Amino acid sequence: MYIGNREIGQNAAPFIIAEMSGNHNQSLDRALEIVDAAAAAGAHALKLQTYTADTITLDVRGGDFEIADDKSLWKGRNLHELYKQAHTPWEWHAPIMERARQHGMLSFSSPFDETAVDFLESLDVPAYKIASFENIHLPLIRKVAATGKPMIISTGMASIAELDEAVRAAREAGCRDLVLLKCTSTYPASPENTNVLTIPHMRDLFGCEVGLSDHTMGVGVAVAAVAHGATVVEKHFTLRRADGGVDSTFSLEPEEMKALVVETERAWQALGGISYGPTEAEKKSLAFRRSIYISEDVAAGELLTEKNLRIVRPGFGLAPKHYEILVGRRACRDLKAGTPASWDLLVP
Repeated sequence: MYIGNREIGQNAAPFIIAEMSGNHNQSLDRALEIVDAAAAAGAHALKLQTYTADTITLDVRGGDFEIADDKSLWKGRNLHELYKQAHTPWEWHAPIMERARQHGMLSFSSPFDETAVDFLESLDVPAYKIASFENIHLPLIRKVAATGKPMIISTGMASIAELDEAVRAAREAGCRDLVLLKCTSTYPASPENTNVLTIPHMRDLFGCEVGLSDHTMGVGVAVAAVAHGATVVEKHFTLRRADGGVDSTFSLEPEEMKALVVETERAWQALGGISYGPTEAEKKSLAFRRSIYISEDVAAGELLTEKNLRIVRPGFGLAPKHYEILVGRRACRDLKAGTPASWDLLVP
């Protein structure tokens, strides 16, 4: 499958998505600077989130609309206020996407309701991402699938049954190209809770491309995911974590994004296939294995012994496994020290 001109699959290097989310801190200039930095770091796509506070929640104070989790980065925040701070103004989408295009980078978004899909269609985005918190929103999934464009669905919190419902809804509504992203919806996430071994299982179960939406720190988890078949990696991205912002704590900085692009591609290149014996590149190194050599001058008819035979480098003589067979045999001619052992040196 392709997203824009970029091949997605196990025969291509991992597709790296830089998620801007709310790291623009309500500054368009900063948002454009993030695009520039993501492109310079080698990210293949920039992703936005398309919602407003009113399209994602109710303007209600207290009770269910306050974040009470003591471990949450946003403990005590009102949902409407939080989403108002974090949202990307819709009028910014076009200039941000245009800046990405100028860098040759793809740009698309996560719609959080049906009106966002209509808006993003007006911008002719090349793909859509369904966020983990929306993977049970089947009407939204059907609306996106009906566009016929590639879909990426994060799987955070979803059971197999819920994922089956989401995939069926997408397929039945017209989705042909689908990527599921293994995701742990905690912020930040820990490596211990990431379970990248789910990735090959998910690929077999749903018959689609699978990747990782990664909220852990660093790049190690993403590299491990690619080693287990992830073909897409999404990471939140910011200019500097020290600048703060709703997602800054678990976002990569530019040098880290650059390392992510490089190291995941190396992991993909290293996969290869099942292989034993010397590779083409290793064949010259065979010369530096050990083999059996004559270590002292030997006269014709003289016995070969542990004194005049050695197992040394280089590897042009008989293999070490033949050493015991040679000891006690007689030389058929004069042999100088440094002669590689071979069967034709022996008296028959």
